[in-house]
Amino acid sequence: MSRRALHSWREALLVYARPRVVAMIFLGFAAGLPFLLVFSTLSAWLRDEGLSRSVIGFFSWVGITYSIKVFWAPVIDRLPLPWLTRRLGRRRGWMLAAQLGIAAGLAGMALSDPHHQLTAIALLAVLVAFSSSTQDIVIDAWRIEAEEDEYQGAMAATYVFGYRLALLAAGAGAFYIAEFESWRAAYLTMAALMGLGIATTLLIAEPEHPPLTGAATNADLPLPARLARWFRTAVVDPFVDFFARNGKLALLILAVIALYKLSDITMGVMANPFYLDLGFSKTEIANVTKIYGFFMTIAGAALGGVLVTRYGIMRPLLLGAVMVAGTNLLFALLARSEPNLTLLATVISADNLSGGLATSAFIAYLSSLTNQAYTATQYALFSSLMTLPAKFLGGFSGIIVDARGYEFFFVYAAAIGTPAILLVLVLIRFNRRPNAG
Repeated sequence: MSRRALHSWREALLVYARPRVVAMIFLGFAAGLPFLLVFSTLSAWLRDEGLSRSVIGFFSWVGITYSIKVFWAPVIDRLPLPWLTRRLGRRRGWMLAAQLGIAAGLAGMALSDPHHQLTAIALLAVLVAFSSSTQDIVIDAWRIEAEEDEYQGAMAATYVFGYRLALLAAGAGAFYIAEFESWRAAYLTMAALMGLGIATTLLIAEPEHPPLTGAATNADLPLPARLARWFRTAVVDPFVDFFARNGKLALLILAVIALYKLSDITMGVMANPFYLDLGFSKTEIANVTKIYGFFMTIAGAALGGVLVTRYGIMRPLLLGAVMVAGTNLLFALLARSEPNLTLLATVISADNLSGGLATSAFIAYLSSLTNQAYTATQYALFSSLMTLPAKFLGGFSGIIVDARGYEFFFVYAAAIGTPAILLVLVLIRFNRRPNAG
């Protein structure tokens, strides 16, 4: 667990002047840029070219890559890359390789014809998604190893800021370029923007690493024995380590991770259909939820970073859980009202502010749980566990709305946030015990 940080408000605010905290803006931008380009932006491009919705639907399977990155995280944690690891280090070498893969994949997609080279576009999209999820693994590992727990809230906040900027570039920016030039120009521009991430990787310093346990290859051993040793140290040991360090508390921690984002993600599935069904125009939705909401999310993330630095992790974590669940009740109020832009802006303000704050606190909490001997593997496990239950439950959102209406759905979304609040309270109580480890 993270030790409680004791800082003045001035010191807490100055955390955003730390060079590695600033660097996370650019790394966050590099992480966020590919995401929409293999999802909704790609879907728009293919539809604009006249491809069928069924074909476009198959392309959504590319996203599975992001949910299973935990399977190759052990390789990234342990395996050096020829030349790159020696020149740049364990994290930066993999980071640069992933970024070059993203840039090459996007450029290849731009230069392909959707009508005659659709298979090539699909394979290049998989390359982009694989390289992007690999980059996510390494950026998370670098962030955790580069700064202490008390600064992880600020590192998360600047990461969110950069990530959101990238979503604007890959979403609205790509659409503007495609409208006035072409989709080819849009994707080539996005490939060029990956240069920001590449330049950052070359400029930042490699963090210090603890020695790799069991790293010796023992060349005299037969190949099966060497492979068995690698599997144990790369795959088995990170999980054994987590349970050994946390003991009986491990299952409680995993439950918090699995349930913390449940309310937020479940509500988000029905957000855009809800706005449209209320009668808001697409322009109004874009202005309030995308543009205005962007700034509120960044404000919330920044506030979360300051609170983590000022008070430690657990209290902001609890505040975020309460705020996320509570703001869903405001959507229930909105569901009972006539379309009103002022009320919509108020609800979006509360929702995005609480979501940004909760995200910063939660990322800081996940970061504090990792052992730096297994950073990439353990954080990939946590981030996968964080989204999978929520995505599964979110799939039933439409059924609930159809059966009971939006007002009931948002009350339900608030209610399923209650277990996370209670579990965080239990963790706080445990941490206050004199012998809590």
